[in-house]
Amino acid sequence: MVSISTLAFLNKLSRNNNREWFGAHKSDYLAAKADAERLAMQLVAGIREFDGSIGELEPKDCMFRIYRDARFSSDKSPYKTNFGIAVQRGGKKSRYACYYAHIEPGNCFLSGGIYMPEPPVLKALRRSIDVNSEEFLELVAEKNFKKYFSALSDENKLTKAPQGFDKDSPVAEYLKQKDFYVMRGVPDEEVCGKSYVKQTLQAFKALKPINDFFNAAIEEAEG
Repeated sequence: MVSISTLAFLNKLSRNNNREWFGAHKSDYLAAKADAERLAMQLVAGIREFDGSIGELEPKDCMFRIYRDARFSSDKSPYKTNFGIAVQRGGKKSRYACYYAHIEPGNCFLSGGIYMPEPPVLKALRRSIDVNSEEFLELVAEKNFKKYFSALSDENKLTKAPQGFDKDSPVAEYLKQKDFYVMRGVPDEEVCGKSYVKQTLQAFKALKPINDFFNAAIEEAEG
């Protein structure tokens, strides 16, 4: 579970996103960060029980910095107003599929899969989905997966099947996608509830077969 005080800190930060306020409340930030780190380690330990491929991970391997890189953004706010925890083989910057928990007041969610893959990874994923279309369709239709995530997001996709792929393929709509991730919203009260970690791990376990499929495609492409 996440402490109510952690969400309260993030909520206050969203209304006071400046260095002066942050500096005056540094102790509150450190307490909230420690709380998120505890959650990260609980998730790592739980995920490792059903997906040993993630290996040994520390909080620094899974958590994103709260400091924003605003150099190329019109939004010059110096801090993120969330804690993001990405559990995956090789750490948060690897190309492998992840299990992701997002902690942000009013916008908490679980996610996973692969977001914004590099071109070689995207090509490998599409090729594997095309070649193993029957297996892939079974995975996204699997009852336990749909219980938690319903479907892969299709928010970012091409209007036509990519070059080199059959537009009449049974997985043509998936081949159009540029991202391969899922998302499930979680109410704040659930995040702060005693069963949050257990429920999160159940959702991630349902996601594992698809993550395995994606990771196998990446491994094959890497030779």
